[in-house]
Amino acid sequence: MIRAELHLDVGAFRANVAAVRERIAPSDLMLVVKDDAYGHGMSWVVETAVEIGVPWIGAFDIPTAVAARRIGGAGPRVFAWATSTDAEVDDALLHDVDLGVGSAEYLERVIARASAMGVRARVHLKIDTGLHRNGILPDDWPDAVARAREAERAGTVHLVGVWSHIAEASDAEDDDAQSVFLEAVRATGDSGAVPELLHLTASAASWWRPELRGSVSRIGAFCYGVRSADGPELEGIRPVATLVAPVVRIDGDDVVIAIGSFDGLPSTLAGAPVGTPVGARSVRAIRPTETVVEGWPGASIGDLVRVFGPGEQGEVSATTLGERIDTVGEEILTRLTGHVRRVVIN
Repeated sequence: MIRAELHLDVGAFRANVAAVRERIAPSDLMLVVKDDAYGHGMSWVVETAVEIGVPWIGAFDIPTAVAARRIGGAGPRVFAWATSTDAEVDDALLHDVDLGVGSAEYLERVIARASAMGVRARVHLKIDTGLHRNGILPDDWPDAVARAREAERAGTVHLVGVWSHIAEASDAEDDDAQSVFLEAVRATGDSGAVPELLHLTASAASWWRPELRGSVSRIGAFCYGVRSADGPELEGIRPVATLVAPVVRIDGDDVVIAIGSFDGLPSTLAGAPVGTPVGARSVRAIRPTETVVEGWPGASIGDLVRVFGPGEQGEVSATTLGERIDTVGEEILTRLTGHVRRVVIN
């Protein structure tokens, strides 16, 4: 090995997904694959999800959703929630992608594109429960539902879901959000059948607040073994990704490894522990193309240093590294550039 590699443990991923599904049952798992499956690589993630029967794939944007459909075939349902261009909506409809709709304007465009193509769009209407991350305001909800029902009768829309994002900032705020959500569901039922797909929670709330779960739970980070920043460890969950880099030079009492800030490793992580063949050692400095690490007796060129991972050689997780610099584990993972080779380990 002459450069850093991100080792991706398929067995750990399978075990994590199984633990998540057991935890949230009877709610169905929507495995979120945004940001190239949180930097893990979407192709093998979706292929594995299909093999183990994950019922839903969740994508932020339509291009990612369409890519997931092409990888996963007809197996799981695929959901995209970002407001998108007309061309992207056409692509979603061609590839049987469910659409999250969070504004009256977007609803009208989805209806128009479905009508023009002679297909029926599967729509999940989003209620703004207070996070203000897109979503139809409660005062505007009755009109949006009425318009969706009208399009449903015309055969251009199937209103299959009601959904939202919540802040996951405090139990009280999330309880208030759930109240708004449930009122939107009730109001939707006044005009017809209550949609079968109700989803409010992402990773943390799905795990810790069973009373908030709907028929579907959108979970990304936990399936990859990435715990919430400042959150506790999760029973049955372990990091899927291990970042390793070889020793390329011995420099006195230190060793130099082949990864640096140009590879996406934050230079502010100096002082963090990393894993070595003899246990944890401290990072001395992170330079553009290399990192200086406290050495150990018998260190040799070619030895592998674990920058983050499951802790088997003294390294800490990506989330623990992120906490040192007031960020989240997802950012540590998604910052890594293409120069870091991804290696899938079955």
